[in-house]
Amino acid sequence: MAVRKPLYYTSGNLKEMDTTLVNQIVDQCVYQYSLNPSVSLSVVSNSGSLAAINDTRKQAGAYSTHVSSYPSEGTTAEPSTVTVTYDKISETRASVSPTSDTGKTWPIYYNGSGNIQAMSLTDVKDTFLHPAIDLLAAATTGTQQGGTYHISTSTSVAGSTEVSGASTAIFVDTRADVSEYTAGSIPETLDQPENITSYYLHRVTGAVISYTEPYYLDASSNIKEYTTAAFNSLIQEWTRYTAVSSGDGYSLAYNIGASGSGNTRGSGIVDTILDGAGNYQQRYVNTDDYRAQEFPNGSTTTAATYYLRINKS
Repeated sequence: MAVRKPLYYTSGNLKEMDTTLVNQIVDQCVYQYSLNPSVSLSVVSNSGSLAAINDTRKQAGAYSTHVSSYPSEGTTAEPSTVTVTYDKISETRASVSPTSDTGKTWPIYYNGSGNIQAMSLTDVKDTFLHPAIDLLAAATTGTQQGGTYHISTSTSVAGSTEVSGASTAIFVDTRADVSEYTAGSIPETLDQPENITSYYLHRVTGAVISYTEPYYLDASSNIKEYTTAAFNSLIQEWTRYTAVSSGDGYSLAYNIGASGSGNTRGSGIVDTILDGAGNYQQRYVNTDDYRAQEFPNGSTTTAATYYLRINKS
C-alpha cells in the first residue's frame, strides 16, 4: 500500500499535505461522485434488476352454506395467504472511460530520495480513490455517502432525495383489516387489506468540500497547480470508474433481500401478517340458508424483514 503526501504551495515553498488535507481530497472525491453516480438505482413499475420481495397478508376463507344447519368450523374454508410481489428497484451501471495515466497525470510528492515524483495510479487509488469508496460503501447515510442510496418509511428525508420524484413506494406492507369483516355480511369479500407501512428509496445528497489543490508536472516537467475544474474532473471520472468497474475489490453494487452481503442502508423493510387460525363466524339468513365463514384474526407477527445493502467487491 502506497499512501502518498501530495505537494501543495504555501509561504513560498512546496509542502507535503498532512492527513487532514489528504482527507479533504478524499471527501472531494465523494462529492464529485455524488454529482454523477456511476452505480445508480431507479424506481420502476415492475421487473427491476434487484431481487423481488414479497408482502404477505391473510384473507378470509370462502364461505359455506347449508339448508338446515350452520356449516361446522371444521368444514369451513380456512383463511389463506395473499402474496404481492414488489420488484421495483433497478440498478444501472454506467460505462466510464477515465483519463489515461501518462506518468504525469497525478499530483506530485517527495519520494524516498527527496526528489519530486508524480504519483502513480496505484498511489492515487491507495491515497484517494479506495478511501473514497470505503466511505461510499459505509453503513451510514451522511454526506460522506453522497450519491448512494437508502430506504426510509418517509417520503422526505433531510439530506436525501426521494428517487422516484413522485413518492412511489418500493414496498407496501399490508395486513387484513379485521374491522371490515362482519358476520352480518357473509359472504364477505375475501381480501380486504389495509396499508400499514410504505417504504421509499432515497439518494444521499453530497456536500460541497473546500480543499487545497495539489501540484503536478506538466508535459515539460514544470511544476504547476491544478485548476479546480481540471482536478475535480479528474477525480470525478476516476472515482466513478473505480465504483463501477475497477476490478480491484472496490466496485460498488446493491442487493435487496432478507440476507445478502454488504452494509445495510436505512430502514429494514418489514412484512407483517396476522398469525391467527381463523375467526369462525355464522350468519342466519332464513330457514333454508345457514352460512359460515372464517375471517383473518390473530396478533401481528413479522413474516420477513428485507434490507437494501451496498456491497464493495
